Amino acid sequence: MTTWPRAELETAFRDYQDEVERIAGSGDWARFADLFTPAATYREHAYGDFEGREAIREWIVRTMTAFPGSAMPHFPIDWYVVDEERGRIVCEVWNDLPDPGDGQRHGASNLTILTYAGDGLWSREEDVYNPATFLRATKRWYRVAQQHGRTTPDADAWMAMFGG
Repeated sequence: MTTWPRAELETAFRDYQDEVERIAGSGDWARFADLFTPAATYREHAYGDFEGREAIREWIVRTMTAFPGSAMPHFPIDWYVVDEERGRIVCEVWNDLPDPGDGQRHGASNLTILTYAGDGLWSREEDVYNPATFLRATKRWYRVAQQHGRTTPDADAWMAMFGG
């Protein structure tokens, strides 16, 4: 197993965060896959496992261009730890939903485990979370957005499918 200097891991992680912020701002989610090696794996507990950069690209574009992913403007990191020996970053990612009108923070968090491959690329990502928590958070956001007249057609269609 290759070990990586902490400074390199920190720099790669900061670059990863900066690029995710740019991608979220532009909506060009196809670029997200370019953060990974061609043979990378992505484990997403609700959606499954994706093998290879192009499978990651196809999945991320499909997921993040449909509500609620398409409504998430930011993915701030609440905390992280660096595992130099394994070349990993473990972090808590907040999946932001836009302010629905009450000025409160809406969304949910997940734990992400990133495995570094060198040259600024990642060989693996795993997102760990409870899908029911995301469902409840999105429904809560929708109810507040509805009270403030801030729903969208995509959110309305999602709520018609998943509401209750």
